[in-house]
Amino acid sequence: MAEFDLIIRQGRIVDGTGVPSFIGDLAIKDGKVAQIEGLRTATARRVLDADGLIVAPGFIDLHTHYDAQIFWDPYCTISGWHGVTSVVLGNCGFGFAPVRPEERDRAMLAMTRNEAIDFTAMKLGMPWDWVSYPEFLDSLERTPKGVNCASFAPLAPIIVWAMGIEAAKSRQPTRDEIAEMKRLLHVAMDAGACGFSLQKLGEDSVQPDYDGTPMVTDIMSDELILEFASVLRERGEGFVQLTYAPFNSKASLAEVVASDHTRTFVEKLARESTRPILHNVVMALALMPDLHRKSLAWLADANARGLRIFGQGDHVRNWFELTYEDFNLWDSAPAWKEAFVGTDEEKVAHLHDPALRRRMLEEESLLMSGAMGASIPKFTLLSTGGHEALAGYVGRTMGEIAAAEGRHAIDVMLDIARDSRLKAEFKSTLVKEPRAELTAELLKSPYVVPGISDGGAHSKFFIGGSYPTDMLRWMVKEEKLLTLEEAHQKLSYLPARAAGLRDRGFIREGFPADLVVYDLEALRPDPDWRYERAADLPGGDWRRIQRAVGYRWTIVNGEITLADGQPTGATSGRLLRGGRG
Repeated sequence: MAEFDLIIRQGRIVDGTGVPSFIGDLAIKDGKVAQIEGLRTATARRVLDADGLIVAPGFIDLHTHYDAQIFWDPYCTISGWHGVTSVVLGNCGFGFAPVRPEERDRAMLAMTRNEAIDFTAMKLGMPWDWVSYPEFLDSLERTPKGVNCASFAPLAPIIVWAMGIEAAKSRQPTRDEIAEMKRLLHVAMDAGACGFSLQKLGEDSVQPDYDGTPMVTDIMSDELILEFASVLRERGEGFVQLTYAPFNSKASLAEVVASDHTRTFVEKLARESTRPILHNVVMALALMPDLHRKSLAWLADANARGLRIFGQGDHVRNWFELTYEDFNLWDSAPAWKEAFVGTDEEKVAHLHDPALRRRMLEEESLLMSGAMGASIPKFTLLSTGGHEALAGYVGRTMGEIAAAEGRHAIDVMLDIARDSRLKAEFKSTLVKEPRAELTAELLKSPYVVPGISDGGAHSKFFIGGSYPTDMLRWMVKEEKLLTLEEAHQKLSYLPARAAGLRDRGFIREGFPADLVVYDLEALRPDPDWRYERAADLPGGDWRRIQRAVGYRWTIVNGEITLADGQPTGATSGRLLRGGRG
């Protein structure tokens, strides 16, 4: 009889803690790492030859929106394809519990714009066998999963439950309503929430509600946030994820996130809650190299003073492939939001309005803020959406067309969008124009957690779930600015510690066997520097996808869930209530 369920032989074991890696054997039994080394004569039901491969802890993706998708996609792709074995749901204050049955459609409508998730897919794909937050977690636990998942208690549904959505958008809560909100957070934490989350981006939120109005958390008071913080302080558990940047149209979103006002409040939140804070977002921008350095200095100083504040690092090299049927990340520019709210017919009509078009041109500077640096003159036309009169523009940038025709690049893009009835497809350059040495500075900080995949959201124009693959290829293999040990400590151990996932993020005997086995030399996103379309959403709608090459096996709780990128059918993922599972 075999001693073990699985033995991985002669791989380079990187345990995630930052200590030097080594070539060795690893055995798994009953879902846990049973033994490391001393296995030369041991037997197992299955043996994997990892000669020349890396054996590392599975990656932990703290910033996802798989709250709906996990019910129809057990592997939470894109993330699952890129070595992620644990995800955290309920980010930014958005989610689906608690929600009364008569308010379900409204809750899903909100997610169609701020996170650009298809309404029909949500309607068909979620079981909606819950009302309360504990019932939502119970449903997650019953659902077959190819990854582990934890979940925040998102504040938007809690506020709406206590006040109603119209009241929440028009006035401050009463003391009785605040008491009810805090009770609901206690209930969620009792059930296993890992903390709470919110987005506060002000009246000109870059991620508004479906009708263009701010989300209820965008306009909540700082005092109300601190009321929620008092719940975590009372309990002595949980952590907070927040995107806090009451938007100032005269500055970029990155600058507002890094402003003195934002830092002062985040420090106050850390003091009042006494809990770790995951602060979105810290990024290294080539045009503003001092911005992330100031953020890193602040994080180091705050932690030296005992405030556990982590920056969520945005470092993946990505771009947009979009049509104006779906794109929404310029909503912080009022005229652009006005133009692209409504039905497709209404949007096309808006693009025929000369007065609105003039206002859109005047707001050019705001576009860099909302979309984090994507430049319209550099957008390339990929396809006409079947409108052959525009075929001569395919493959050319908006700037090239504008120069040839004596027009403004924004007018060129909007005319193409209008004349194709929003079907024309555009591709941006890399959104942040990253520089390797600046990104390495960001990632080497012990207070920066890599990620922000936004997995499950914005999937018709953006993919961030490839971040582990890109980070290993770019920073470790190509640029050699991070060691393997540093990279895996950042991708697994640090996010687990920051989020309170107590038994994940490292390789150690007696702990769950969440592992990736991969070929660093072969590792890359697939396709490289393009996205594919996949019509795999409930109801037949499509999304953009990007798989990976180089991952030989992904293992979750001791079972192989993906082999060479293909799902095995194993659904060994668990719900991590309170960070344990």
